[in-house]
Amino acid sequence: MLRAIKNAKLVLPDQILTGKTLFIEDGRISAIQDASVSLEGAGAVTDAHGRFLMPGFIDVHSDRIEQFILPRPTARLNFELAMKECERELLCQGITMMYHSLSLYKDELLGKSPLRTKESVEQMAALIEDLRTRYHLIHHRFHLRLEIDNVDAFPVAKEMIEKKRIHEISFMDHTPGQGQYRSLEVYKETVRTYGGRESKSMTMEEILAYHDGKDRITLEQMKELAALAHENGIAVASHDDDTVQKLELNRQIGVDISEFPISLATAKAAREKGFATVVGAPNILLGGSHSGNMSAAEAIRENCADILCSDYYPPAILHSIFTMWKQYGCDLPELVAKATRNPARAMGLDQDYGTVEVGKKADLLIVELLDGYPVITHVLVDGVPTVRMEYRR
Repeated sequence: MLRAIKNAKLVLPDQILTGKTLFIEDGRISAIQDASVSLEGAGAVTDAHGRFLMPGFIDVHSDRIEQFILPRPTARLNFELAMKECERELLCQGITMMYHSLSLYKDELLGKSPLRTKESVEQMAALIEDLRTRYHLIHHRFHLRLEIDNVDAFPVAKEMIEKKRIHEISFMDHTPGQGQYRSLEVYKETVRTYGGRESKSMTMEEILAYHDGKDRITLEQMKELAALAHENGIAVASHDDDTVQKLELNRQIGVDISEFPISLATAKAAREKGFATVVGAPNILLGGSHSGNMSAAEAIRENCADILCSDYYPPAILHSIFTMWKQYGCDLPELVAKATRNPARAMGLDQDYGTVEVGKKADLLIVELLDGYPVITHVLVDGVPTVRMEYRR
């Protein structure tokens, strides 16, 4: 069936276009024509009433699903039930493609979690693969976060890549004194309070000695995983880069993406070296990093942040885009591209996703500003209307 959306402000990568009607057929944008064109052949017409129309958000890093599976430390819910409820929430927040991020940890210093295990990771990956052939609302993808001190995770990750159960892989190092936890005080406070989870009781001296003596996945093993990932069209990311030397090492490994660079200087260096840089949208809403690291808003203003992800708070993508537009005067199309076109490019999906363009998949949002806040009134996925919400007063 031919669908039409009229009276919208089309958010393209380089401009906002008005006076056009967008047509959708067979799940893709089939035409963008002058508003004067006849709508006689359209089986369904949506009036956007002057609201913004933009691509659905592609979230490359979020652990929101963990909060649906484990809402309390001792309350573990069924994975599929959690996924079905999670995707309904994500859809209403504009996320039409989610890279669910689950970690493979070894130590429990940041809190014991039954979800960050081999069994849970494999179960989630299998569920995501299965859902792609059954009823679902959004496009589900799997982002494996691999802590490099988990030496047992190497064969697990390798097998999952070979079975095509992974769509993104990232290497993490949460050792105190570097990366996200350059400040030992921040690390100490995080260990004390992280997520209300059960944690090991150790002094700071014992923690540092433990990290100093632990085994790690080797550089050659990381290179092997990165090469295998690339052979299978999978993007490879690093996490919490804090020095130019670390970026150079990541280049040797085969990393494509620098997630959450710690400082502005590191983010700029990452861009110069060809990495796509990822910042967390909650950082913008909070006015800075909860770990005391780089300001995402400053990184955007300094043009060294390519991608916005939700990290742990999915509503943040939509709100951070409009916050940067309204409060800082940043270009709205460029901001939208950081949650749509740029992540699609980084994941190798930009042939089909990420822009309002003829031939692209019709994953679309209609957004209105009410009381100074952006709200989503319509969502289409593969050209199918999945959400409609009209606010009242």
